[in-house]
Amino acid sequence: MIKAFKSTPLIAVLAGSLMLITPAVANDYREANVPVAVAKSAMTVKPTRAWNKLSIRPGKNAEVWTLDGDALNGVTFYSGIVAGSSLMKERNKREPLPKMRKDTLLVDIPELLEGTVRSYNKIAIFSVTGSEPTKFLGRDAIRFNYAFTDNDQLPRLGEAVGTIVDGKLYLATFEAPRLHYFARTVDDYRALVSTASLK
Repeated sequence: MIKAFKSTPLIAVLAGSLMLITPAVANDYREANVPVAVAKSAMTVKPTRAWNKLSIRPGKNAEVWTLDGDALNGVTFYSGIVAGSSLMKERNKREPLPKMRKDTLLVDIPELLEGTVRSYNKIAIFSVTGSEPTKFLGRDAIRFNYAFTDNDQLPRLGEAVGTIVDGKLYLATFEAPRLHYFARTVDDYRALVSTASLK
C-alpha cells in the first residue's frame, strides 16, 4: 500500500521543482503502531503515526523514512555499522568517506556524521550546534543538533541520536528545511526514535 504525501502549496512548488532534477522514488507504507525492523538489522521501531519508507537506500545498513518527501523531512536510520564501514555508499573510491572505527566513542559520532555529509554531498557549510548525553536503545547515547546548507541552497536543521552496541553504531538522524518544516515535524521524529529497540 502506498500512501500519498500531504499536499500544501509550498510542498507542491518544491515537489514540482524536484521532479525536474530527480527520478520518481517508490515508497513503502509504514503503519502506525506496527513494529518493523529498520535497515535490515536487529533494530526495530513502532511508529506512532504512519510514515513512508523510500526505496532508495543511502547505504547497505541505512534507510530513509519521510512524512512529506525527503526534501521536506527525512529520518535516516544507520543500523549496525561495523568498524571499517562508512555510513553511506561511497560514490568514488578516490574520495573515500569517513569510516566507523573500533575506537570510535560516543563523542566522535557527530564528527563522523559531519564528515560523511560534507564529503557525500560536497557541501562546505555544516556545523554541530549542540550535544548532550541521552539514552537510545536502552544504552548510553549522544543526542546532537546541527545546521547545514545543502546543494539546493536551502538552509536545513538536523537532530540525531546515536549509540554504540558491541562495537556497532546505531544512529537515527532527522533533517528538514529550517523554515517551517523542522519545527513542524521534529516531534514526530522524536516520538519515532523513542520506540527504537534491539531484538
